[in-house]
Amino acid sequence: MKELLNKKDIERILSRIAHEIIEKNKGVENLCLIGIQRGGAHLAKRIAKKIRDIENIEIPVGVLDITMYRDDISIRKVQPTIRKTDLSSDITGKKIVLVDDVLFTGRSIRAAMDALMDFGRPAQIQLAVLIDRGHRELPIRADFVGKNIPTSRKENIEVELIEEGGADRVVLYGE
Repeated sequence: MKELLNKKDIERILSRIAHEIIEKNKGVENLCLIGIQRGGAHLAKRIAKKIRDIENIEIPVGVLDITMYRDDISIRKVQPTIRKTDLSSDITGKKIVLVDDVLFTGRSIRAAMDALMDFGRPAQIQLAVLIDRGHRELPIRADFVGKNIPTSRKENIEVELIEEGGADRVVLYGE
């Protein structure tokens, strides 16, 4: 086990991502953050708070559960827990920033985009991730990346967040 990022590192990264989102979108008009359950949901809320501190505007934040949209649900040994989806604001015509903790094969992001389309037709979907570890199986890339951490397939990256009962840190397990 090796700690790659600590609490301060994560906070700095989220501040940078918040600034990059504002810059790319020329402000926050028509913007909505949607976090993928679990880690992405917490990160989306944190980024929204940072954007509020910078722009003095509250932007909508939603939470998306992608469990039933995953392409591996029928082959998993243990059936995953279905969590809450809360998109309190209409996403049709909005610029959506999907937020996730780790980008790996791209399959979770594909599932998230499929799920989003069942809730409306966004004007645009952007992707923000805390960690991009490579190994894409689908042609998906993040618009906002906290840190690129190349890994082997035998390694695993865990994002631990205080909201889940852990300490804020990113840990590499494996070789």
